Amino acid sequence: MEIRVAIDDFLRFCAVERQLSQHTLQAYAADLVDFRRWLRSGTVLGDVSTETLKAYLRELVGPRKLTSATVRRRFACLRAFFRRLAGLEQISDPFVNWRLQLPRRKRLPRTLARTEIISLLGALKASDEESFEQRQNFPMAVRLMVSTGLRVGELCRLQIEDIAPDGSAFRIHGKGSRDRIAYVTDASLGGELRRFVENCRRRGRLSGPLFLNRQGSPMRPQSVRSKLRRHAAQLGLARRITPHMLRHTAATLLIETGVDIRFVQRLLGHSSIATTEIYTHVSDEALRRTLERAAVLQTLANH
Repeated sequence: MEIRVAIDDFLRFCAVERQLSQHTLQAYAADLVDFRRWLRSGTVLGDVSTETLKAYLRELVGPRKLTSATVRRRFACLRAFFRRLAGLEQISDPFVNWRLQLPRRKRLPRTLARTEIISLLGALKASDEESFEQRQNFPMAVRLMVSTGLRVGELCRLQIEDIAPDGSAFRIHGKGSRDRIAYVTDASLGGELRRFVENCRRRGRLSGPLFLNRQGSPMRPQSVRSKLRRHAAQLGLARRITPHMLRHTAATLLIETGVDIRFVQRLLGHSSIATTEIYTHVSDEALRRTLERAAVLQTLANH
């Protein structure tokens, strides 16, 4: 099979059978196209060997100076690509006797400070959109992400029929076709969510996407990102705020307040608890409060 055809076939497989998100599909497509362009013209899939992959690795970490995280992601994509081809018995897997080993930089999740999240939530106001739904879209979307750790893609995939009648819970269509239930424990937010859904149904929208844009189409992740960025800038927040930072903040706050990590794992939809463990770091804010309570110098003075 010609490599361009194989890439198209793999991406269709990921979209239809694995049901990966559009964001993941775009990343896979970019990674595979880059590898195809790097290969010498006329190279066929059967010619790709372990030595070919190692040469590509030297290119990425040498002249291109890509980060370890980016290189690992690209090779994870290539590993899945060649594993499927080998499974279809079209080629031998060049990864079979070689595993990429690069140092992992342990990066703490970027979260909002309590003052930032309070400022952000406190300033959420209904905009002058035309309908009740549009006035409530963005404020409710932000509150749901902060309270439940929703991914922005999951937020945009929420359906009216996913919401419990009383607004106390909703079904999330997560990554890799893994559904889960999230609970809205804040009574005020639950009531707002219930009234929002009731209004949708009064207007004849009995099912379909929960959040719509001005054109009546499903709200897109990029729209949420842009609006959140503009909103944070209007508040004078120095940092660039992203939806994923709201997810990180939700998880960190839950860990700090003593919620069992297994429950946080389930809420976030992580397949491995190792992914959730990044949130067990002691945040700067929690460290500051603990040190203030300890009052080391005052304790010494009292003795």
